[in-house]
Amino acid sequence: MGLERPLVIVVMGVSGSGKSTIGQDLADRLQAAYLEGDALHPASNVDKMSHGIPLTDADRRPWLMAIAEVIDRWLTDRRSGVVACSALKRAYRDILIGQRKGVALVYLEGSHDLIAQRMAARHGHFMPTALLDSQFATLEPPRADEAPITVGVEGSPVQIVETIITKLEKWQQ
Repeated sequence: MGLERPLVIVVMGVSGSGKSTIGQDLADRLQAAYLEGDALHPASNVDKMSHGIPLTDADRRPWLMAIAEVIDRWLTDRRSGVVACSALKRAYRDILIGQRKGVALVYLEGSHDLIAQRMAARHGHFMPTALLDSQFATLEPPRADEAPITVGVEGSPVQIVETIITKLEKWQQ
């Protein structure tokens, strides 16, 4: 499936919810550009997180603005893209999406227990499992006025991507 028109999709959720895997798989499936939002974190943010120190809103702002610049560039160039970004608070999503037309929000929703199990099983990621509680404490699930596409993360990546695509087709109508 390709997209009917250029579209940017922000895949959000707490660390360990599968944003990177689902985002990359979704981008591949849609033949769209892909951005791992974490790649734009300044080194100071990565250092804090790797030491178990939660980021502040002030830490996150330059990171969110850098992601928003990529989204704006894709929209200006009429390119479709998928961004994996935690976007835990409404204020963060307002920076990333705001009033931009052609940007869809996909929320990967999962229980604390399931996500903790997944985080414990992964290796080589800078986000320690110890910060999962702070992720859930910070999380403001998207509200109806944000028109989120909410997808549970209990299934396989293939199943999750299929569900997103089905919901995106309806979202684009």
